[in-house]
Amino acid sequence: MNSITQLFGIQYPIIQGGMIWNSGYKLASAVSNAGGLGLIGAGSMYPEVLREHIQKCQKATDKPFGVNVPMLYPNIEEIIQIIIEEGVKVVFTSAGNPKTWTAHLKAQGITVVHVVSSSKFALKAQEAGVDAVVAEGFEAGGHNGREETTTLTLIPMVRRNISIPLIAAGGIATGKGMLAAMILGADGVQMGSRFAASEESSSHADFKKTIIEVQEGDTQLTLKELAPVRLIKNKFYNDLQDLYSKCPTPEELKALLGRARAKRGMFEGDLIEGELEIGQIAGLIDEIQPVARIIKEVITEYNQAKVAVAQFNF
Repeated sequence: MNSITQLFGIQYPIIQGGMIWNSGYKLASAVSNAGGLGLIGAGSMYPEVLREHIQKCQKATDKPFGVNVPMLYPNIEEIIQIIIEEGVKVVFTSAGNPKTWTAHLKAQGITVVHVVSSSKFALKAQEAGVDAVVAEGFEAGGHNGREETTTLTLIPMVRRNISIPLIAAGGIATGKGMLAAMILGADGVQMGSRFAASEESSSHADFKKTIIEVQEGDTQLTLKELAPVRLIKNKFYNDLQDLYSKCPTPEELKALLGRARAKRGMFEGDLIEGELEIGQIAGLIDEIQPVARIIKEVITEYNQAKVAVAQFNF
């Protein structure tokens, strides 16, 4: 048992990323049932859809699970109220000021974790009273920090600056990666891309197939003027680069992005015009697996790597 397993009441210090269009109740409950902490991704759900997923998750698992809430999304007040009404015990917040909701959530007995991309924001989250932070490196899929700090450098820097539990994210999909993050100072890990390619992920089958086909260099962090996001290089990405060659305004970028492009790509399976968010580590993912097998493989490899590292003599 360590600080993360103790904080959440889980078997393994593995947290599933609350990814939009991937993280419905089936994925969250499967991760929790397998010994990790599953998260429902509220960012792609209308409030009443979120309520339905919370209720279904409560029926699908008797283990702890949480909800990931990107604070830049609309209906935030209604989403928070639903989380409280439905008795959710864990909330991960991101893309906003942790002071906004932390005290309110903690007053309801909810464990609060905030996602950051720098030591500066990790300290602000600690000062806001969160129970733990997720430090997410540049390698991560989806929305990302503008600083482009890699996980390898971010984790020890954040560890040096905070005293609360630290979860590493970005570029972690294996047991060896998990051990490396924990050697650098993390107490647990959050994995997104590996679980996006699971059988229980709510994303489209064609998107999952694309994840396991991604090779090194096939993703890129872009759209920094709006909200930095790591995308698979497809026609939409290429159209975006063509627009960048003309020095576009943020308004022109927004016009190309349009509405619901991430839903179109990840949930509806439009691999040409859709926004396909995934991490760099997808280059190591070559099979769509059930969640239980993913977690078993990660923990087995972690334990084997731990033994191997212990034998090194310098």
